[in-house]
Amino acid sequence: MEPVTVCSPDLKEERRLRREGHQWVAGLDEVGRGAWAGPLTVGIAVVRPRVQLRSMPVWLRDSKMLSEARREDIFDAVARWCEAWAVGHTTAAECDAWGMTEALRVAGQRALAGLGQQPEALLIDGPVDVLRHPEQPFAGVVRPIVDADAKCASVAAASVLAKVVRDRLMRAEAPHFPAYGFERNKGYPSPVHQAALRGYGPSAIHRRSWAFVRDLPWCGQPWLGRRATEPESDDGGDLGEVAGDGVALPAIDQGGLFDGADLLGFPAAGAEAAARGG
Repeated sequence: MEPVTVCSPDLKEERRLRREGHQWVAGLDEVGRGAWAGPLTVGIAVVRPRVQLRSMPVWLRDSKMLSEARREDIFDAVARWCEAWAVGHTTAAECDAWGMTEALRVAGQRALAGLGQQPEALLIDGPVDVLRHPEQPFAGVVRPIVDADAKCASVAAASVLAKVVRDRLMRAEAPHFPAYGFERNKGYPSPVHQAALRGYGPSAIHRRSWAFVRDLPWCGQPWLGRRATEPESDDGGDLGEVAGDGVALPAIDQGGLFDGADLLGFPAAGAEAAARGG
């Protein structure tokens, strides 16, 4: 396996925008696009006009490169480093109703509305302007940059702030939906989450338009989706979120379920531990 190179973000793009006459520059990033449950979340972080690289929190990185514990550790320092920051959400139901493009734009607009200092220019992670809209465009300059969360300090800050806020929301939801392991997977499709979906069907905070719902052996509400493929996440999350939950499923006698028919598709006993290398 190739080693992962972790880049330290800098302020080159922020300074370039200031040289172009934009005093207040912000970074924007989203988290939760690839999750099957919970909100889509957008963070915006406004940096100070004369901010220096040496003042940047030491561990500030793209949130995907940091453990959950590290993100929590640096959250307050990152928030203080910003002149202003805000997070906006769209719910699972709104994602279903509007589609991801519009849900992302609305979450971004909600984040902008929560800022005490409005930016004049935005750096956005990705190849497109997620705020574009013919009737409600962002009034300032928008500069999309691929991998901006790894390259630009303001976008990395937005990434960490959005990720921590969304993770906290999903941990708060977990006791209401204990079967799905949201405290570990944050709504991403880990083994425990997938097994719970097969057994219980989608919860009140699942996105029912995702293609995974049509394959559930579940006789509740009909599939509400548009036969779209599952979205790929640009938010890799923690290893525990996308590859496992850190909890073991109880042993299941599959031969005794439903007269021997494995209708729920539960993993065999020990499959979770095997998946984790345990």
